[in-house]
Amino acid sequence: MSEFSSKVILITGAASGFGQAIANAFAKKGASLSLVDKDEENLNKVTEQCKKAGANKVLAVVADLRVEDNIVRAMNETIETFDRLDVLVNNAGVCKLGSVENVPIDSFDSTFHVNVKAHFHFTQLAVPHLEKTKGNVINIASIVGEMPTPGAIFYGMSKAALIYFTKSAALSLAEKGIRVNAVAPSGCDTNLLNWPESSQPGISMEEILKFYAKDQPLGGINIEKQDVVDAILFLASNSARTITGTCLAVDRGRLLAGSITKLV
Repeated sequence: MSEFSSKVILITGAASGFGQAIANAFAKKGASLSLVDKDEENLNKVTEQCKKAGANKVLAVVADLRVEDNIVRAMNETIETFDRLDVLVNNAGVCKLGSVENVPIDSFDSTFHVNVKAHFHFTQLAVPHLEKTKGNVINIASIVGEMPTPGAIFYGMSKAALIYFTKSAALSLAEKGIRVNAVAPSGCDTNLLNWPESSQPGISMEEILKFYAKDQPLGGINIEKQDVVDAILFLASNSARTITGTCLAVDRGRLLAGSITKLV
């Protein structure tokens, strides 16, 4: 029996990309899931996938995380349904591409609201429940938060803030027995850059992935969703019981190669 079969996992941004892969992975472990996303159609599909994959129980919460009341509602529904919380995976994210010269200034608020404020708010609400279960939080950051990346200034700034939050929260919550860690992937073909709000003329997903693959120490291929999922399953498990405040780069050594000045 999996150690997760008696646990409740809340995953934000669960309707696609990393979130979908994370949800299915925990479902195969027999966990109970609270899946949160604004995309109702895809969220329902992922919910059915997780039920078929072996999840003990699945709650789907349709919520736009730019609305703070929705975050409170999602947490309340989770606790009302399961009466506990063991792992919070802060995965939801948005990315508006652009440089200092051309990124729309109004995208600053929308980027930080989802990528930083919502994660902070979920974590804050989760503390009393995670303290009871000695649970943990996993934030999905990015190597962009540690490596300046052409055309992704607001996204990188938000991920840098999330990495700082991870370390600060880990220090603050250690006395409560709550671990807080992050996973920082490099380039991976998810839906993040295919959304309308992420688009930027002249920058394609192919170009972004080529940027990450350039000079990659472990070879010129990009990571897969499963690479990130495996890291999350480890950090959430008892095997990582002594690990907190860590930002685990899943990047084939890309951070070691350093920044470059041009996208391609």
